[in-house]
Amino acid sequence: MARTFTSTINYPRLRRQVGILAGVSLLLALLLIGYTFGVGNHFFGRLFSAFFIFFWLLAVTFLGIVPFVNWAARSWFGKEWAADSLPKTAIRRSSASTSPSSARTPTRTASRSSQKRHP
Repeated sequence: MARTFTSTINYPRLRRQVGILAGVSLLLALLLIGYTFGVGNHFFGRLFSAFFIFFWLLAVTFLGIVPFVNWAARSWFGKEWAADSLPKTAIRRSSASTSPSSARTPTRTASRSSQKRHP
């Protein structure tokens, strides 16, 4: 039996994500190299090295590790686990008019300058 491999990768989305990662990496590299060394000697060599390191760190994290953890949690624990992990409780908002006791009252009625000074 011959199996055909069907690709489930969305290439336009992947290209957009890689472009965003490359832009963020270039910006981080420019900021780091500009702040640390300035625009002096070996600027472009340092910029390329820093860009390469930032790009691979971000790409491995956001295109490799995060999708793998999502896939592993979904396939190993099931979809019900992710849906039931957070308790669904209604958020009650209290208004200031319903609880008059919560209003703050001043603790000192006289100012410090009017107090007597004891020797």
